[in-house]
Amino acid sequence: MPRLVLPRSLLARNIALLIALVMLSQVCSILVLVHYVQKPRVERTAIVFARYVTTLDSLFEAAPDGARDALIAHLNNGAQPPGPNDIEPSPSLLHFYLVFQRDVFLDTLRANLPADMQVRWQTEGGQRLWINMHAPGKPAWIALPIPEDARGAGLEAAIALSLGLAALAALTGYLIQLHLNRPLRNLAHAARRVSSGDTPPPLPTDGPTEIAEVSSAFNQMMQTLQQAEATRAVMLAGISHDIRTPLTKLRLAMAMAITEHGDDNFVVSAEAYLDQIDTILQQFMDYAGSGERETAQPGDLNALVSRLAADFAGLGHEFALSPGPVPEFAFRPITMMRLLMNLMQNAVVYGREGLAVRTWVQNGTAYVAVCDRGEGLAPQELEALKAPFQRGRNARSQPGGTGLGLAIVERIARLHGGSLQFHAREGGGLEVWVVLPLNASRQPKEPGS
Repeated sequence: MPRLVLPRSLLARNIALLIALVMLSQVCSILVLVHYVQKPRVERTAIVFARYVTTLDSLFEAAPDGARDALIAHLNNGAQPPGPNDIEPSPSLLHFYLVFQRDVFLDTLRANLPADMQVRWQTEGGQRLWINMHAPGKPAWIALPIPEDARGAGLEAAIALSLGLAALAALTGYLIQLHLNRPLRNLAHAARRVSSGDTPPPLPTDGPTEIAEVSSAFNQMMQTLQQAEATRAVMLAGISHDIRTPLTKLRLAMAMAITEHGDDNFVVSAEAYLDQIDTILQQFMDYAGSGERETAQPGDLNALVSRLAADFAGLGHEFALSPGPVPEFAFRPITMMRLLMNLMQNAVVYGREGLAVRTWVQNGTAYVAVCDRGEGLAPQELEALKAPFQRGRNARSQPGGTGLGLAIVERIARLHGGSLQFHAREGGGLEVWVVLPLNASRQPKEPGS
């Protein structure tokens, strides 16, 4: 049994339902009009017309031959009676109500006329009703005009008006639904901004009651999230201060405790552990912050990449640059620098060779690819490392890691309305793509090549 395919959008479903209900109501209205208004009216017309025909038949039968022939010629006006195959048009679905009224009229008329008096409805060459009148010698056919009520006069106009009102009702419903969908679209847009790390302005609550309740609940949720974010920032700042203070004192105490015959190896190891603790703490702070509070401003992405590549070159790690023509667009400079530093540092640690960075623009989207020739994880395995605290098998031997590096990069990319992608590099190695829409309100597209 085939399943009913419904439109996906609420607007399309409501419009389809509205049109179906309007059409159903119109069909019911037409049936009620035809059966309970027009049918009794046509039957009364047929009964009156039958009395008129009966009276005319009596006068026709009693009239002299000359007067009868003159009356026949006057009524027929030169028209010839139709044959049995040229009467009563075939049923028409489009004009069913006219066929229905004709049948009701003819059945009622025949029921109220003598059984031997034939009645024929002619449509070819004009609407006529032929009656086989009684006459001395042989029957005579005369043509009589069809009553307006039997023709359905005015019914077509009523149906056309009804259909026009149905179309007007459907159009009005469509406009009302568009008005109701506008705050829903605003709500969806605000929710996407929240998911990307932005803080949208409060939604208006002056619409319909149901929409206003949803908007109020969303605004209340945003206030709760902002309060939770503020509490988290204060807590992390306190943790950072409370942990780094004793770390600083411990470094100072170790430096003062070094004697001429002290164990320098122990001091060096202890300082290395302190550096690891400080690095881990900074990674937690970076992941918790991720730049939400930094204001986006127009910047040159290629200039930022070149500056970072020069810094890494000073440390002995050369990155081959292939900058494309990327226009200025709005991004958070410090947060973007953190994203690129994390990716380039990962390439240095895990790729080690064939280091390169290239940029390009396609379909209104900027791309930054950090490349290496290492034999690390496959792109499919790296997708799982976007989650916090996930470390790859090639990183477990590296000290000081927390599994937050790619999670920080992913979060910063989403904050800019973009995404993080992994691709196998042609000739071996890995390419990590940062996809950044030039217009943050647009969704990034997959590149065609």
